Amino acid sequence: MSGSNVAGGAQKVVGMILAAVIGFPLLIFLVAKLFTSGSGVDLGLSTMTGEAISARLQPIGAVKVVEGGPPGSRSGKAVYEAVCMSCHATGMAGSPKFGDAGAWAARIAKGFETLSKHAIEGFNAMPARGGASDLTDDEVKRAVAYMGNAGGAKFEEPKVVGAAAGGAVDPATKGKEIYDSVCMACHATGISNAPKFGDKAAWAPRLKDGVDAAVAIGIKGLNAMPPKGGYQGSDDEFKAAALYMINAAK
Repeated sequence: MSGSNVAGGAQKVVGMILAAVIGFPLLIFLVAKLFTSGSGVDLGLSTMTGEAISARLQPIGAVKVVEGGPPGSRSGKAVYEAVCMSCHATGMAGSPKFGDAGAWAARIAKGFETLSKHAIEGFNAMPARGGASDLTDDEVKRAVAYMGNAGGAKFEEPKVVGAAAGGAVDPATKGKEIYDSVCMACHATGISNAPKFGDKAAWAPRLKDGVDAAVAIGIKGLNAMPPKGGYQGSDDEFKAAALYMINAAK
């Protein structure tokens, strides 16, 4: 047998092997696709779209600004239109589509508190608070109620109270509210070298120049911490949160 015939035979064998390696998985996929067509099963492909991956990769503390009043006063509709609809208007990344009773039924059955907890802490592809770290718990809950009710629920949106409603509010209460909705993302665990809440030793060097100096640094931002920790409210409101953390470390 000539060398050219041997080479030709080898090329054919290699070609057959490659065809088998590539073709067999493709055949399996096509068969699976045929049998799952119309069944609601998408073999996980919808979770691998660029949009779905992007939703999973939103950075911790990413801020989406919500217009429509001071922090704590924004309605479920305002929060939905500013934050939630980026996924829920189309059902992106497996989120229940706004107004789709079928998609919302199983979620509604879990109850308002469970849905609110998932929305506040993050769940599956959805980041905590939908990526809007300045939202208060009640604002997130109003958005959950607004979307759930459009899908057939009868949830009640939390009422607007305190300073958000135009009345006076205790600075300590406001400070805790801001801490719970923004600051604790880093200070609860000490992530990115943030002084951990209640850790006197960690806070001591930050307070060596006095409380006012520490607050001023927080307002401007330092190292990994953005200005006011990403909080979108006033300097005085941020100061309340800073004092809440400082007092816990004394």
